Order: sequence, then C-alpha cells, then structure tokens
Amino acid sequence: MTEQRVQARPVNADKKFKIIDLHTHILPENLPNFTEKFGYGDFIRLVHNDDGTTDMYKGNSFFRRVERNCFDPEAVLDDMDRNGVDVQVLCTVPVMFSTWAEPEHTTEIARFLNDDIAATVKKHPRRFVGLGCLPMNDPNAAIVELRRCIQELGLKGVQIGTHIKTKDADLNLDHPSLFPIFQEAEKLGAAVFVHPWDMMGQPDMPKYWLPWLVGMPAEAARAICCLIFGGVFERLPNLRVCFAHGGGSFPATYARIEHGFKVRQDLCAVDNPHPPSKYLGQFWVDSWVGPEPKLLKQLVELCGEDKIALGTDYPFPLGEVADGLTPGCTVRRSDFSDKLKQKLLWHNAVAFLGLDEKDFLPQKA
Repeated sequence: MTEQRVQARPVNADKKFKIIDLHTHILPENLPNFTEKFGYGDFIRLVHNDDGTTDMYKGNSFFRRVERNCFDPEAVLDDMDRNGVDVQVLCTVPVMFSTWAEPEHTTEIARFLNDDIAATVKKHPRRFVGLGCLPMNDPNAAIVELRRCIQELGLKGVQIGTHIKTKDADLNLDHPSLFPIFQEAEKLGAAVFVHPWDMMGQPDMPKYWLPWLVGMPAEAARAICCLIFGGVFERLPNLRVCFAHGGGSFPATYARIEHGFKVRQDLCAVDNPHPPSKYLGQFWVDSWVGPEPKLLKQLVELCGEDKIALGTDYPFPLGEVADGLTPGCTVRRSDFSDKLKQKLLWHNAVAFLGLDEKDFLPQKA
C-alpha cells in the first residue's frame, strides 16, 4: 500500500528541479518512558494531545510542542508532496542524543531510534533516506552501532553533536577517544552529519532564545575548527562530513580563523601544521543560512559549489519551513544558474550520502 502511494504520486513529474532535503528531523510516535525505566535523568517523553499536537517533556519540564509532522511519516509525505520535495533525509531530534546518561542507556536509546528510522525508510525507500545516531559517550559501543546502522539497517550515515557531553566531561570532536569512530565511518563510507546541541553558554544567556540564535552557530564553528585543527580531516581525507545550519558562524568568522592560525601558530598549529584554508572544499555544509540569497552566495564562494546541500531543519520554525518559506526557495530565488541550483538542491546531497540516483527515479505506472 505504501509503495503504491509513492508510485501513484510522483512529485517530480512537473517540477523543474529534483530536491533532496538533507536536514530534517523525526521522532518515533511513541517513546518509552526512559526516566521511569532507567530510574534517573531528564529523558525526553511525549504527551499526545487531543488536538493532534504533542508536547515534549525533559523529565517533568515542558520542552517543546510539535505537530504530527514531527513523528508521522504520512504527514511528512503530505508536506513533501505539497512543497515539491522528492526525498527527505531523516535523523532524530538532537535532544535525543542523551550522551550525558550511562553509556548502556544511551546505547539502548540510540538502537531504539535507529530501528524506528530504518523502519520508516523501509516503508518509503524512494522518499526517505536515514541517518542513525550513536552512543558517542562509549566509542566502542558507538562503532558497533555505526556498523549496525550501515551494514544491517541500511542507513547512509549518522548524525552526531558538535561536541559530546558525557556524565564526566565535555569532549570536543578532536578528542582522541572519538577518532576511531570517524576512522570507522570513513572505512564504511558512512556520511557524518554534525548538528549542534547542548549549546555553549546557555546558563549565561537564557533570554531572547539566545542559545538557538547565538549558541547554535558558535557550536558549528567549534566543531569545524576542532576537526581542522585536531587533524581529523588531515588524517581521514575521505571522511564525508556535513555541518548543519550552513556551518554556523564559521563562514562569517573564517577570515579571522585563518588569520589567527597564521599569526599564532604556537597556539593553533599544535596538532596540525596545515591552515584551515587547506580544508575548504573537503567538507559539506547545508544551505540554511537564512532566507537571503546573497548570504547563500557567500557560502558557495567560500565552501565551493559542490559542497553545499539543501537543508531546511524541517519541521522546526527556525529553518526554511516557516513564515511563508518553502524548502529550497532561497536557492530558487538566487541568481545562480539552473545547473548550480540543481547541484545545491540534489546532486551535492547525493554525493555526500553516497546514493545511487537510480534508486530515487519515479517508477513507471
């Protein structure tokens, strides 16, 4: 029945561009009460309301209200059809990472989320691609789950945080304990999507939504700098990494970062002798820098026209899905050539994910 729906409603029939949305989030409709099960912690739980909305709680504290398109694949498909999106890349909501918990519990949550995403992709294989999540607070368990995601579940990669908050420490992505995970991802050909969470400075700026408006962009810059300065990109040149939200504040502060490397190599070139400029064009970023095409143009000029892929942060309002915006509208409104627009809307995501485009061609009736 599901496959018949996909075949009967080919969204690409009368569109100018094929569209993959690289950055979207989904939850299982029903989550176990992990706080009750494990006996501690402010794990996320869902309370479904009579009006069709769902309230997310962290422990007993209200966190966010979401609509059905945060967990119902049919509602997501309706939005995709309406907005002309051919394929969505699904990953969990980052608040679910739960790396602050006991490693065995983080592993159990990751497996539950990954199984759910894999099941959704299996039902709609021409409309969805899946990214898993990992218990990054236990590198050995993370490698085991990474292999399961790729080799057993058929997911194309994983989503990780911009840093890893464990119960004992906060680890930046250059931490030696994490390198074997990246090494295994390169070996498996697994894409790694880096998304901010547990934003820096939250206790100091609780008002005005500043953790999302200021902290999130800084988190992405933090992650990029750590993977560059820490030598991860140097040691793993075939590792495919994409950073959410257009790389956050990294593009805007790149000139400062490059200059800082040159004038204070005693501080910056501690683990890698090569400047940040060497790695421009080695990693991907998603396209969402806001609704201004001129900012997107600057991003393309910095990172390269082959390394920007459409990402909307669907279904959340800070992304390219609210206030009259539709997925890919910033790319379409730009003065880019049609060839470049199609790269940003489709081909670059295909390359990042390692997809076979034939798997996503509309089937003949």
